Amino acid sequence: MIRYISTRGDKTPKTFTDVLLSGMAPDGGLYVPDTWPHLDVNTLRGLSYAEIATRVMTPFVGGEIPDAVLSKMAFETYRDFTDPAAAPLVQLGDSMYVMELFHGPTLAFKDYALQFLGRLFDYVLEQKNERVTIVGATSGDTGSAAIEACKNCKNIDIFILHPKGRTSEVQRRQMTTVQSPNVYNIALEGNFDDCQTAVKDMFADENFRNNMNLSAVNSINWARIVAQITYYYAAAASLGAGTEGKKISFAVPTGNFGNVYAAYCARQMGLPIDRLIIGSNRNDILTRFFESGEMKVSSVEPSLSPSMDIQISSNFERYLFDLLGRDAGALCGYMNDLKQKGAFSLPPELMKKAREIFMAFRCSDDETAKMISDTYKTKDYLIDPHTAVGFYAAWKAPVNVETPLVALACAHPSKFPDAVRAATGIHPALPSHLADLYERAEKYDVMPNDLLKLQAFIKEKAKK
Repeated sequence: MIRYISTRGDKTPKTFTDVLLSGMAPDGGLYVPDTWPHLDVNTLRGLSYAEIATRVMTPFVGGEIPDAVLSKMAFETYRDFTDPAAAPLVQLGDSMYVMELFHGPTLAFKDYALQFLGRLFDYVLEQKNERVTIVGATSGDTGSAAIEACKNCKNIDIFILHPKGRTSEVQRRQMTTVQSPNVYNIALEGNFDDCQTAVKDMFADENFRNNMNLSAVNSINWARIVAQITYYYAAAASLGAGTEGKKISFAVPTGNFGNVYAAYCARQMGLPIDRLIIGSNRNDILTRFFESGEMKVSSVEPSLSPSMDIQISSNFERYLFDLLGRDAGALCGYMNDLKQKGAFSLPPELMKKAREIFMAFRCSDDETAKMISDTYKTKDYLIDPHTAVGFYAAWKAPVNVETPLVALACAHPSKFPDAVRAATGIHPALPSHLADLYERAEKYDVMPNDLLKLQAFIKEKAKK
């Protein structure tokens, strides 16, 4: 049975519900499974997305949620997505595909995990007769998806920090127009990394964490990663990967490393992935790392793809833990260097191993706009700026042309109408369920980047 350990060295075995509710390990590390289960993609052909999700989740849950309940959760999560395939594939070239991950309620890939996560929380908290305070940071999409998932949960108070003025208007309004009494939006005067650091510091404060019964919905929560593994398996099953030695590659726009880390997890479970291609915007810490072997933090610069305006990629720690042979002491040394010196470097032998799986490319704002324009002109297909970054990386990557390459479309173009209109002349309309978004009243609090003030606000508002 799978148990969970911390990347920072705490080997006290935790269950799935333990890591679901706690989010982050008490020693400041992230939870990872002590072993990787194996799942043969050939056993998934012909199954629905919800059925594949159940197969992926079952070994990680370890029997703590009955199989029938887990299956029902998956069905209820994906039945109302706007495409019956949930994550449909569209062919754009001989071996080039796009996987549309914007058919959930908030039009972004975060829905695929967070809609599931909300149901997991609701079930587990009801069983335990407990209440949690969820604190999360968002660069744009996680917040709205988390709020949508938790707005009706009677045992949750949710506080989401977003960087003031650094999300698109659609992203902000999807969060701030939710009027549920258990939802609190905080516009932090700072950037996303400031929001993320504040959340980490709250979890590192043992008294505050315990008194408020803190939990997380960011991709530091292992359950979110598990749910994201599903769409990689679904795409591979649809395209015949695993038959006659056939492999598959993915191009993933990412800033926080969580989405592409889920693909890495699928590979660890036996999914025949050839290469994982990372797309970075001008905030290119991940591309610089895979080019040079140095992880070095620089300033965050606003871009056309704001959800990727990140310099501290939290989920990279999980991959680094594996790359270091699960040596928690070595990992702590590197992470301390990153925190204190702003940088660390890996030796050539480790970088050689990392580059056997990953490659990375940076995409400027001009290149992002050109990719949106060119894709519309040549393929009659409209994409958002984040998807454009992933497309750019896909087209740049030197991959086997006989291996299917799936680029992830991580958000609906209507979430970033200004950038899409500037590149194509087309104003993408919001789907009908969000058509009146600009007329809805907003509710949020602007706060300084001050940990004590943030904690005091949460203590005041959260129900005991």
